[in-house]
Amino acid sequence: MARISTPVTSENFLQAALEGLQLQKQRIEEQIAQVRSLLGQRSPVKSPVSAPAASPKPRRELSVAARKRIAAAQKKRWAAYRKKAAAAKSE
Repeated sequence: MARISTPVTSENFLQAALEGLQLQKQRIEEQIAQVRSLLGQRSPVKSPVSAPAASPKPRRELSVAARKRIAAAQKKRWAAYRKKAAAAKSE
């Protein structure tokens, strides 16, 4: 492909290029809207290219001591919150 050594500055040419690009943009946006509408619809038939569903990871088990530490920390946070809210209310 040959390169043009001087930039094209013809206003008519640039206007035509702009119109062409806007048409392409409009077509692409319409296609995007179609694909989005298809993604929103759930069909009962599975497509052959869909990946198998991954099994969920098992939940981590916390020790009794860890649960007690978490509960104590949460109670401490709530007590501080209530104390701050009561101080703000009394002012």
